[in-house]
Amino acid sequence: MSFNRSLNKGGYGLKQGKFKPVNPDKYHGTLPIEYLSSYELSMMQWLDRHPHCLSWASESDVVPYYDPVKQKNRRYFIDFRAVFLTESGNHKTYYIEIKPYRETLPPKPSARKKKKTLMHENATYITNTAKWKAASLWATNRGAKFILITEKDLYNGV
Repeated sequence: MSFNRSLNKGGYGLKQGKFKPVNPDKYHGTLPIEYLSSYELSMMQWLDRHPHCLSWASESDVVPYYDPVKQKNRRYFIDFRAVFLTESGNHKTYYIEIKPYRETLPPKPSARKKKKTLMHENATYITNTAKWKAASLWATNRGAKFILITEKDLYNGV
């Protein structure tokens, strides 16, 4: 299935494609580099061009987590890993997940929202928070930091 939508600040999940970096030596991962949303594409472009980003990878790190909705152990592929040069000259690793801001908040019921939709949104939110909690602990245990980035960060200066 292929979706096409021009890169814009409002689109998420409907743009897929392959990214060709301007600085291919910075990319450490499987080729071709595929993105599933315009937000992921924007992040790839930013990482590729950022002067303090020493290296980056896409969906190269797998975090085990317990999914409370499915009630089983699963694997979570974090969107990005990036290594930056800090002001003090050290290297800092970040594990980065890209999500629309609305998906980082608990779902709210409304008169127009069907019960089935609300149940699905709740299940997704519960699963995502379990992933993020596991990823945060996983990153901390590796001396790194897990961060969640939304369109508010991408388009208002990460």
